[in-house]
Amino acid sequence: MEMYHVCRIAIAPLRSEPSDRSEIVSQLLFGDRVLVLEKTEKWCLVRTHHDNYEGWMDHKQLQKITDLQYHDEQSYRYVTAVNFDNRLVDDAGTIYYLSPGSTLPFYEDGYCYLGENRFEVKTEPFIPNVSDFATKVEATAKFFLNSPYLWGGRSFFGIDCSGFVQTVYKLLGIQLRRDASQQVEDGELVDFLASAKMGDLAFFDNEEGKIIHVGLMLSNDKIIHSAGKVRIDPIDNQGIYNLELDRYSHKLRVIKRFV
Repeated sequence: MEMYHVCRIAIAPLRSEPSDRSEIVSQLLFGDRVLVLEKTEKWCLVRTHHDNYEGWMDHKQLQKITDLQYHDEQSYRYVTAVNFDNRLVDDAGTIYYLSPGSTLPFYEDGYCYLGENRFEVKTEPFIPNVSDFATKVEATAKFFLNSPYLWGGRSFFGIDCSGFVQTVYKLLGIQLRRDASQQVEDGELVDFLASAKMGDLAFFDNEEGKIIHVGLMLSNDKIIHSAGKVRIDPIDNQGIYNLELDRYSHKLRVIKRFV
């Protein structure tokens, strides 16, 4: 079985079961690498390279690559920028529109490559750098304002709470795990809400104490998060206060710092 693959379309759903009716647990973006663990006629079970997440997908959405191409970390540094017009053109002349933070494998001199297939990159990509975090985190997060909430989503066409912070952090050179319940295990504890600063992540729990939501602090009293859509709400020691609903929508559990 050919193990090493890369996503060859703009957005590919990753599902909990091998069926088009199955729940979307995450998405692959163009250039995301996966290992194929199992294969049926249409479906394959994959594990993502960037966050070790497993799910089922249609294998027609993948491009086979070699072991060497898969493991060449230096060749996956360039990503699409924070703008709405990230275009690729394949050799047949057809256009792909990519979400920000999509990976451009083997990018060089205006082209990227998936296996033997070449794509012209029409907009200037960049290599994310964590040293830009403090100056760019606010604008990067606010770029996604009003993107619709989508369970499992990772693009500006639809994004969930943990996909939102994972994507913002990726664009700033930091790798986070996929789900809020995983993300909360990393980072340094911020003792008090008053000490929170821009870019910290706030995590929220349900009645059973399970972490079910995450957002990005813009200050110690404002948060940007994906709930219905990516929105900015006030936050205090109790949690997020939704002005539209005129009530608390999420109960604050802990704040973590990653930078």
